Amino acid sequence: MSKLRLGVNIDHVATIRNARGGPHPDPIRAAKMAASAGADGITAHLREDRRHISDRDIDRLMAEIDLPLNLEMAATEEMLAIALRHKPHACCIVPERREERTTEGGLDAAAHHSHLLPIIAKLNDAGIRVSLFIEPSPVQLAVAKAMGAPVVELHTGRYCELEGAAREAELLRLRKAAEHAAELGLECHAGHGLSFDTVGPVAAIPSVQELNIGHFLIGEAIFGGLDGAIRRMRSLMDRARGNMGLTA
Repeated sequence: MSKLRLGVNIDHVATIRNARGGPHPDPIRAAKMAASAGADGITAHLREDRRHISDRDIDRLMAEIDLPLNLEMAATEEMLAIALRHKPHACCIVPERREERTTEGGLDAAAHHSHLLPIIAKLNDAGIRVSLFIEPSPVQLAVAKAMGAPVVELHTGRYCELEGAAREAELLRLRKAAEHAAELGLECHAGHGLSFDTVGPVAAIPSVQELNIGHFLIGEAIFGGLDGAIRRMRSLMDRARGNMGLTA
């Protein structure tokens, strides 16, 4: 079984910076620390309102970071133009509402098929790996496949919020969706809300190849440092996967 990749989302380092203005704390410094601590990639969401990551941050990430950049973006002409200009390793298309505190759920690829199709095609043509952030639903998986997106990222927020039998049911739903994604030939990622307490069962799903985690790691960094938080998350992922000695 291959090593499970960890993408570290640095958005909320920028959120803290923006609360006061100025350059500190620097999300690019956080990205470099993440690389040293065992991250396999960096994720950043450039939102329409620029509430955390800025255009300048994307410029610097592309210039200063050796790890692959996964640019989270809404399916807008503005974001498409930015993606095509920078050509990051990957673009994950996510739903976005100005009023939301954070992403509230998966993208409804089926409902927005006609809007998404040309955006996915242009990203594919540019050699950018396209991912759709979706709910663990057979319908959404089938639409992602039909539209030519090579990667899906399953929304784990509901799993993390539930407890007891309800959480176990949602975990089963995630597992079945990941297995179905593999059957369709889609690379399967997962993320949103994952913590030290919830990451293990998701990391143990064999067909999930990458986890993207951010807010929890930045919160834990307040208490024990970013390096330690990432290293602990990496260790928990590897333990759950049972492949601590393997390389990607």
